[in-house]
Amino acid sequence: MEAVQHYLHACSEHASLNAWLELFADDALSRAAALDTERTAGNPLQPLHGVVIGIKDVLAYKGHGMSAASNILKGYTAVYHATAVTRLLEAGAIILGRQNCDEFAMGSSNEHSAFGLVKNALDTNRVPGGSSGGSAVAVQADMCMLSLGSDTGGSVRQPADFCGIIGMKPSYGRISRYGLIAYASSFDQIGIFAKEIHDVALALEVIAGPDVFDSTVSAQPVPAYAKEIQAKLDQPMRLAFSPQMLENPGLDPLIRRGIEAFIKNLTAQGHTVEPVDFELLEYIVPTYYILTTAEASSNLSRYDGVRFGHRSEVPTDDLTDLYKRSRSEGFGKEVKKRILLGTFVLSEGYFDAYFTKAQQVRRLLTDQLHAVCTQYDGLISPTVPSTAWAFGEKSQDPVEMYLADIYTVLANLVGCPAISLPLFQHPNGLPYGLQLMTSPFSEVSLLRLSKKLLELGGK
Repeated sequence: MEAVQHYLHACSEHASLNAWLELFADDALSRAAALDTERTAGNPLQPLHGVVIGIKDVLAYKGHGMSAASNILKGYTAVYHATAVTRLLEAGAIILGRQNCDEFAMGSSNEHSAFGLVKNALDTNRVPGGSSGGSAVAVQADMCMLSLGSDTGGSVRQPADFCGIIGMKPSYGRISRYGLIAYASSFDQIGIFAKEIHDVALALEVIAGPDVFDSTVSAQPVPAYAKEIQAKLDQPMRLAFSPQMLENPGLDPLIRRGIEAFIKNLTAQGHTVEPVDFELLEYIVPTYYILTTAEASSNLSRYDGVRFGHRSEVPTDDLTDLYKRSRSEGFGKEVKKRILLGTFVLSEGYFDAYFTKAQQVRRLLTDQLHAVCTQYDGLISPTVPSTAWAFGEKSQDPVEMYLADIYTVLANLVGCPAISLPLFQHPNGLPYGLQLMTSPFSEVSLLRLSKKLLELGGK
């Protein structure tokens, strides 16, 4: 009970950051009281007993609001639990509320929410990253212990980088997507924000695994992640990095210098860190945006103002006109832009030129990362090319904004696990992270390596 009261007070103190869209205060306090009763009765405690968690506003929590930070779902109440939410509750967690994000998880700055932007607690004039900005800030500012976000192209790792915390995206299919509002179904994955690797491992252990409601989820057994990462690495790490990634002209020179110095430190301590060519770097962002917008165009077609969601109040007898008005009023500018782009690349005459080619590039990227991971424990890179930028700095230039995803979208294209580790501080005083990727379903290795890298970085 005291823990929930503490975090509710913290949320009140930091309300100006706009990290939360709704706090489930009464619900959380009632659940905390029930958990306290269980504990005093001497009942066995569940692995997340009393852990206070926030969920991004794209995850269904039965009987509670869910809007994807969009006016088209304003006032909607979830009618079932997402599988990840069910497993959190079964493990004894307390869900404190739903967190602000870019509308339908589309954005890299959290400036695209229908309910106002989220502010970075380290500098309220700067973005927290997106699309899971509210989830990152809630952990950053100690408004909850853990947060669940979603990661379609870096939406957990990029805000974790900007906020100076840990953000992990597991392999595609490691966590059920049942109850997660879809953006791009072959890319979306639920991710975890925390300040400690052990907390990430424990949360992953609880929510991962097979699910009869999701045919894309893996049937592979879930390792005891929290226990597995306690084992020390027997041998020096073998890591790869891409010179093309470090030499990219969009990368802040000081971030490049910091990562190069860290690589030298690793090699000086006996670890192997070697360059590998990644010749398809320039195709990664275009491929990602072609495929994700195509999937978004299809997924978001269900929001038509008839079955559920916002319906235009302008009188009309024409169904097509009702669709147009409802969607035009309900969706924000960024979502409309991506629906239009996705519809274009799927259209007759352009499908083969764009969508089919992008799928071919995706296959080549998957093969290339597989080749790297057969020789090395993992691939390291910057997480984002810069530290958190000021509000409005990139929102007028969508190309520049999209290029900020250059390092994170690869993991979603190939379906591998990836994590952003808060290892560095820029001379401007802001944090930036190191991204680590490993082969699909090697989360044990990813977490062990992450723990070691954080230790070597003094974290």
